Amino acid sequence: MKRFLLILLIFLFPSFMLAQNVSTGGHEQLTIKGFISTTLFGQNQTFGFANGQAAEWAVGPEYTQNRWFYGGDVRNTRMTFVYNGPEVSSSWKLGGVMEFDLFGGFDGAGAFSAEKPIPRLRLAYVDVIHENLKIRIGQAWTPLFGNVPASLSHIAFPLGYGNAGFVGWRFPGAYFYYKFNSNGSTHLGIDAAVFEGSWSGPGSNLNFLNAGNAGTPQFEVKLNLSSKISKAASFKAYVAAHYDKKDLAGVNNSPSVDLTGTAVEFGASLKAGDFLIHGNVYSGKNIGQQFGEITQIQHVNKDLSSVGLWVQLGYNFTKNWGVYGFYGLENVDKAQAKAIFPNPRLTQNLLSFMLRYKTGPFAYGFELLQSKLTYGLTEKTVSGTQIAFSTLYKF
Repeated sequence: MKRFLLILLIFLFPSFMLAQNVSTGGHEQLTIKGFISTTLFGQNQTFGFANGQAAEWAVGPEYTQNRWFYGGDVRNTRMTFVYNGPEVSSSWKLGGVMEFDLFGGFDGAGAFSAEKPIPRLRLAYVDVIHENLKIRIGQAWTPLFGNVPASLSHIAFPLGYGNAGFVGWRFPGAYFYYKFNSNGSTHLGIDAAVFEGSWSGPGSNLNFLNAGNAGTPQFEVKLNLSSKISKAASFKAYVAAHYDKKDLAGVNNSPSVDLTGTAVEFGASLKAGDFLIHGNVYSGKNIGQQFGEITQIQHVNKDLSSVGLWVQLGYNFTKNWGVYGFYGLENVDKAQAKAIFPNPRLTQNLLSFMLRYKTGPFAYGFELLQSKLTYGLTEKTVSGTQIAFSTLYKF
């Protein structure tokens, strides 16, 4: 009887279980946070990187019959462990983050594998903090990863990511963040990073023997500006630069065949009351490992250049309801791309509209995504549409 009453209390009052303390192996405080994300969608074309919550650009050739298919996706769901570490001296403090989502593939390929996504490590780093200086060691977002468009369906793969002006990725490395002292409403900061080289062959991407590891590490620097215009308005802007060198000959081969990657990026955002406008613009060369050039990586010593931009407007017309419109564009140098790839991606136009309801930690909304891609040696076009209903619960 006592066991029955205990089980009944657990079901009736689950807060008893939620209120338990979490112990760690050290003296730090641990905060567990994240969100549960669900998207029910319909599409009339296959998308890259994948369908559902990872859809970014339409993949040709265009379907001509029985086009629409439907599905459900929960892979955006994320768990983050934030460690607020102890002070190691009177002025130095430690911290750290580990983060996972469910984009690690699927458990098998059978009839039920789609409902068994595998966890994927996103972030894993330690912070050493001293006043205005933060040193971050581990896998973190590079400075080139800037503003992020609002979306309920595209979170781990944001709108425009790798196809319409949104570049940047996360790599193991050393990251340095410094905020200059300011007594006013305007603040300046600088980010600098040196991190793992990356490319796709020759060699092994799993054993650190690819062309990026045979070249130099990647280097980036970013200057940040933020300003409080009024009680209801704020402005942020940044400019970032990237440099790397890949050795296409690979490890233990000679002579070296160097391919240099460079990029510059500018981003800004303005929030005024219930109105938001933000975006990015970049110009780069040989940065496929950073999702540039519509995520194309060449295996020959030929340059591949691209430019891209995106902008999003948002307006909350009531306390809970808001609308967001997105446009992104990316152009790859056509002559260069055609000389490298048998079926290159040349130009991408991406449109998205979202109607969102939000209250506290919960939100739901409808989104319409429209992609138009120009590809191939003869510059064919393919269009694709995704309609999505998504929910998001943050904890």
